[in-house]
Amino acid sequence: MEIINLPGDLKIKNNSVFKVYDYQTSKENLKQMVSLQQNTFSFLLEGTKEVFSKTKSTSIENNSFLLMKKGNCLMTERVPNNTNNYRSILFFFSDEILISFIQKHKIKRHKQQKEFLHPFEYDQFLQVFVNGLISISKLDTQIQSKLLALKFEELILYLTTIKGTNFIFSLLENINLETNHFIEVIETNKFNKLTLNELSFLSNMSLSKFKREFEKHFHSSPSKWFQEKRLEKAAFLLKNTSKRPSDIFEEIGYENLSNFIQAFKIKYGKTPKQYQLD
Repeated sequence: MEIINLPGDLKIKNNSVFKVYDYQTSKENLKQMVSLQQNTFSFLLEGTKEVFSKTKSTSIENNSFLLMKKGNCLMTERVPNNTNNYRSILFFFSDEILISFIQKHKIKRHKQQKEFLHPFEYDQFLQVFVNGLISISKLDTQIQSKLLALKFEELILYLTTIKGTNFIFSLLENINLETNHFIEVIETNKFNKLTLNELSFLSNMSLSKFKREFEKHFHSSPSKWFQEKRLEKAAFLLKNTSKRPSDIFEEIGYENLSNFIQAFKIKYGKTPKQYQLD
């Protein structure tokens, strides 16, 4: 039987670490072999779903949704008799994003779970949340990426409030200490003026290994990723504080003001001052 790779085989144009896909089909799938390349929320709207993992199987109807750890599983999707249409909103996210969330909110590890599947029931808040995801899936990919980052944080904060935090760490069961340390170094120093040699040293890696690990986990070259993060923070500061461009270029890791202005204009089509005044 053919193996389906998700989200890769969906041909989603968005290259962000977050992806959303409105999956609909009139065809039933029985124990389809699926390789999840990222952790995935499956917000079931129509039909029934059964997933078989290495440790358990779970079946849900359209009053529930699933959080699935990345890895291999068998998936059965049944079409309801009244609509002849199966529908699920798929929300993909990486381990690195989850680690960043844990670090940002200083969540402490408690009892370890080793579950591949986590079912949740809808409530009014979550139903509204899914409707928001559907609207976002129809937007331009650039704005999608920004909104999905916010929606992810909203979702995980809500689920940890009502369900606790144990399910988060079960998704990271196979993340080794070296990887965890590497990601922590990157996230902690993304606005500091450190060279790749200095970052690789802090990560206890050779420069070549550091570059390989970076592209593996962040799906981007280090220079491009760091510039994107710094310019995104600059845009936020310009719109939400009274700081001038000359006040923030060093704060976000640029050596001089002219380089910052040039990079900002290439990304946003305006100088920082023009962007702030709009």
